[in-house]
Amino acid sequence: MGWFGVQSSSILVAVSMIFSWMYLGNTTVNVHGKTSRNEMLKMGKCDIYEGSWVVDETYPMYNSSSCPYIRKEFNCQKYGRPDQLYLQYRWQPRDCDLPGFDGKDFLRRFKGKKIMYVGDSLSLNHWQSMVCLLYVVVSDQSRILRETNDTISTFVFQDYDLSVMLFHSQYLVDIENEQNGRILKLDSLKNGEIWKNIDILVFNTWLWWYRTGPKQPWDYVQDGDNILKDMDRMLAFQKGLMTWAKWVDSEVDLTKTQVFFQGISPSHYK
Repeated sequence: MGWFGVQSSSILVAVSMIFSWMYLGNTTVNVHGKTSRNEMLKMGKCDIYEGSWVVDETYPMYNSSSCPYIRKEFNCQKYGRPDQLYLQYRWQPRDCDLPGFDGKDFLRRFKGKKIMYVGDSLSLNHWQSMVCLLYVVVSDQSRILRETNDTISTFVFQDYDLSVMLFHSQYLVDIENEQNGRILKLDSLKNGEIWKNIDILVFNTWLWWYRTGPKQPWDYVQDGDNILKDMDRMLAFQKGLMTWAKWVDSEVDLTKTQVFFQGISPSHYK
């Protein structure tokens, strides 16, 4: 059974935490009875990463068995898992409260925007979860349009002109087919031309960097002018991530585009 079924509460929390940052500036909540969320944010004391998991009886925010966009291997409830407590955990920061996710409010706030998840199957999980969070609050679900091409899958919420997109990229940097085989190029990021004009970008990469054998999708790795059969994988990850970071700094207009990088996750397949 897939990691999404076992840890779907964590997926929901990660999705909510990413987009809670966008709510913080417009939401006022008392912290310790005297300090508003805006003040906590300005003082840098609202650390959403310090906290604990708590049971919330209002969770889950959608029923994965009734959302048609969850892949079957990620849908434990539909295929027989009997317990549901794991779906009811919510992340509670120590010093403040995260705004609750409100799908209708989200659709209104991000009307006319494009949101893109870029990464591997963890990004796929988050993308599907976000789509389901919005699917359950749309009154006319026939107005949700799905579009797919070789690299991008998109759900368009037509009444809000909102696109929620997935770009599959295992390493973020490029893999190119050349005469001597498939080459992982640590200093090349050509897909950035597609990404840079999106309104909100959520990136992820990690799980594939240590893959070997038949599951490894490249034959050689290129580091500068050197083409190698292999190299230290952590160093390769560092170099690839630096290429991505330099691309963000040089190519993305951060006054128009918000960029997030998801934390590292364990493998979600058993």
